[in-house]
Amino acid sequence: MDIGTHAQLAPNPVRRGEFAQPHADLREWIARVESIGELLRVSGAHWHLEIGAVAEMIYRARPGTSPAILFENIPGYPADFRILTGVTNSPQRLALTLGLPLSKQPLDVVRSYRDRMKLHRLTDNVYVDRGPVLENIDRDDAVDVFKFPAPFLHEGDGGRYIGTCCMVVMRDPDSEWVNVGCYRVQGHDRNTVGLRITPGKHGAAIRDKYFKQGKPCPVVIVCGQDPLLYLAAGNEVAYGVSEFAYAGGHRGIAFETLKSELHGLPVPAHAEIVLEGECMPDMLRPEGPFGEWTGYYAGARKDDPAVRVQRVYYRNSPILTVGAPTRPPFDDSFSKCIMKSAMIWDQAERAGLPGVQGVWCHEAGVGRLFNVVSIKQLYHGHANQAALLVAGAHAGNFANRFVVVVDEDIDPTNLFDVLWAMNTRCDPASHIEILRRMWTSPLDPLTRGGPELHNSRALIVACRPYEWRDEFPRVVEASPELRAATLEKWGHLLG
Repeated sequence: MDIGTHAQLAPNPVRRGEFAQPHADLREWIARVESIGELLRVSGAHWHLEIGAVAEMIYRARPGTSPAILFENIPGYPADFRILTGVTNSPQRLALTLGLPLSKQPLDVVRSYRDRMKLHRLTDNVYVDRGPVLENIDRDDAVDVFKFPAPFLHEGDGGRYIGTCCMVVMRDPDSEWVNVGCYRVQGHDRNTVGLRITPGKHGAAIRDKYFKQGKPCPVVIVCGQDPLLYLAAGNEVAYGVSEFAYAGGHRGIAFETLKSELHGLPVPAHAEIVLEGECMPDMLRPEGPFGEWTGYYAGARKDDPAVRVQRVYYRNSPILTVGAPTRPPFDDSFSKCIMKSAMIWDQAERAGLPGVQGVWCHEAGVGRLFNVVSIKQLYHGHANQAALLVAGAHAGNFANRFVVVVDEDIDPTNLFDVLWAMNTRCDPASHIEILRRMWTSPLDPLTRGGPELHNSRALIVACRPYEWRDEFPRVVEASPELRAATLEKWGHLLG
């Protein structure tokens, strides 16, 4: 496997991880992941259903500890055309991607990410004249998106999806702001792809501005990229902020980009596969269904504006990055938990919430629907404030269903402990509040894909009542000192 390199990388004060410098590209990232024992190579799996089913089998069997999977020798394609899935779906791979200390404990990575955000500075991309992504360019009539092994992932899907672990680059026509989002991309024919964007997302707002002006919307769709860029594209970065700059701030070194041939949009110079074209307001194609992150075939088949692809840029021996969502756990669900937890923690603290001991977005809630915050109560109303700020944080608002606040003795990642606190410290009549008409997704199965994209959410305070917390019955368990002494003397009984 060839490994891309940057020339003369400068010292990077942001990095605190295992490697002194950030990985240069996806290929060096793969080599590093393999060096820590978290890459699985699979040869001969077919693009039609087998790749999706193999990924589901592995990620369901080993939630939170499963490897990245590199599919090689895909039938019907050149042996060196590969698919990679599960890029950041473990604490170690996520830490490696972000340049944080490696740890197998998810809350360690959440805390490291939260600490990083206190030092984070936006670092804009820089333009260069050359890059590996220009090794091959197909133009106009030579374009064929099915040159690449776009998989048919689930039995109920409406087609093959080339964009699932991808990034869609657009430029706002009014401000020159470059936005990068992660939206699903279905292959319709050799030079036409669908682009499904959830209402309320930044990409939809930008696209609709072009449409209102009677113009097509220029787009670049990156279908194989540095996992750090994918993380930025798939999470809630503030309006007006470029995800290139956000990811560059975590990297500590600016991302190198090229200007695309047709529209001058930024293209990652070390990307694997890039499509460039225009989203056409008057070219509607039936898109979907697709097995989505909620674990349902949500977002029914409907006509969406399609993209006419006019350029394809790709490296030799290209790697297509793929997300294969199913009923959780799946290949992206665990990494969402870590990222959302850290972003909510940071945003809630910036809004003035003190005493936070930990935040965790549970995988059973697909990193969005069931969020828990542990606090050390400091004053009357503190727990209610925590619930409201976590529910209202930009990273925790979209498609949330439940926010649970627990005391500092409860590990928010331990669902058994959280449920115990809910059952013993929460009085439903006085400790649960309901928020209505909140922002949700058309992929929320309870919306039935209708135009009213609202849901309700429960704020559950499962803490000792602040007014008499010191009189609350003591928990029956050994003290930390007794536990430590017992473990030292009798720990051999645990094997």
